[in-house]
Amino acid sequence: MDTSSKPTVAETLAAAIAAVRPAALPAALRATAENVVLDIIGLCLAARRTDYIQAALDGLDGEGGCTIIGHQRTADSAGAALVNGTAAHGEDFDDTFEGGPVHAGVAIAPALFAVAERFKLDGPQLLLGLAVGAEVACRLSMVVPRAVHKAGFHPTCVFGAIGAAAGVGAALALPPRHLVDAMGIAGSMASGIIEYLADGSWTKRLHPGWAAQAGIRAALLARQGFTGPRTVFEGTHGLFNGFAHTTQGDYAKLTGGFGTDWIAATIAFKPFACGTMTHPYIDCAIRLAQRGIKADDIVDMVCEVGEGTVHRLWEPLALKQAVPNAYAGKFSTPFCVAVGFLTGDCGLAAFTAKVRYQIDPNNPYPNGFTGHIRATLRDGSVVEERQAHFRGGAHEPLSRAALEAKFKANAAFGGWPAARIDAALTLASRLFDGPVDLRALRA
Repeated sequence: MDTSSKPTVAETLAAAIAAVRPAALPAALRATAENVVLDIIGLCLAARRTDYIQAALDGLDGEGGCTIIGHQRTADSAGAALVNGTAAHGEDFDDTFEGGPVHAGVAIAPALFAVAERFKLDGPQLLLGLAVGAEVACRLSMVVPRAVHKAGFHPTCVFGAIGAAAGVGAALALPPRHLVDAMGIAGSMASGIIEYLADGSWTKRLHPGWAAQAGIRAALLARQGFTGPRTVFEGTHGLFNGFAHTTQGDYAKLTGGFGTDWIAATIAFKPFACGTMTHPYIDCAIRLAQRGIKADDIVDMVCEVGEGTVHRLWEPLALKQAVPNAYAGKFSTPFCVAVGFLTGDCGLAAFTAKVRYQIDPNNPYPNGFTGHIRATLRDGSVVEERQAHFRGGAHEPLSRAALEAKFKANAAFGGWPAARIDAALTLASRLFDGPVDLRALRA
């Protein structure tokens, strides 16, 4: 049967994207976008003096007029997006979408910052691109839940590249056929293996920056007539076949209600600088410690977990109980539970060895992130803590005041003086209201 006349998934999505107007974006979505901008700028400032960002800066070989946040040096749009995306994700303290999970804003905002400066876009265009790009990345993560992570890839890099291409394309007002090409091209730029879990190396930090610059390049190529596959999503050799090993996804999750139902408005923000799914477990550990339980009182600690989190946060268990470095610890639930429970670092290695897991077949992951700890004490008694949701997400969002406090703490950590912190906060709060000018964020 000839189906060539039927719209592909990308064509359906592109038509919906092209119909979105900044004035029609709901207030809740704009508020989330404002929080994304604030959070990402603060995180870039926090990472500005780290060794991995210095290496990323030294690795650039292009010049241009786009801001690298916290640095005097500027770069072309792709280079600035690469470094800013890497910095914003560097300490794993950035936004997340619980339904994925995927870090959407951190892949999309750096791309839009750079494009807005390069092409002199205004605030509403920036807001439109950020909203569309984040929405696409979040929705893509729901088409075949958990499969991309399970196949060994990082959804933020895979879906972030597509989202960045769509967001940049929307901000530049590309017509639908060029939006299809942009997403098709970005499909060949998507990447991101998760082997960093083996040794805590730096590649995960790079993933959103790579996705951001890939999205820019894909959109600009498409704007000039470079073509990409129409069936980039559902095709026999498409995105989901390559990264999820199936083409049988629920594509209505991507296209259904696009432009009217904005799931990106539920993007969550982290209170802790570590892997998202560990957060409720950290909260449980803190509450156990607040009950007066001491580390030496505990002989065994079991956490009920979602099966989809095991391969990243729990296995191999011996390695997760004795992480090789602090960055690897961010993706070890035993390590994060120990840090949450203990004061100081006394006995950390011994304590992590007590923490193990048990799969809960009824765990709602990835639709929700929960926490649980059951500790057996030396006297034989058992104490337990549960948390039904992620603090910072839809059920218990961080307030704007809390996010501003996080921003100020991150900027100060990066060595930004108080007067400049206040100026950066003001800039972030008004970024969607007029011409986009990020020069105040340069060192």
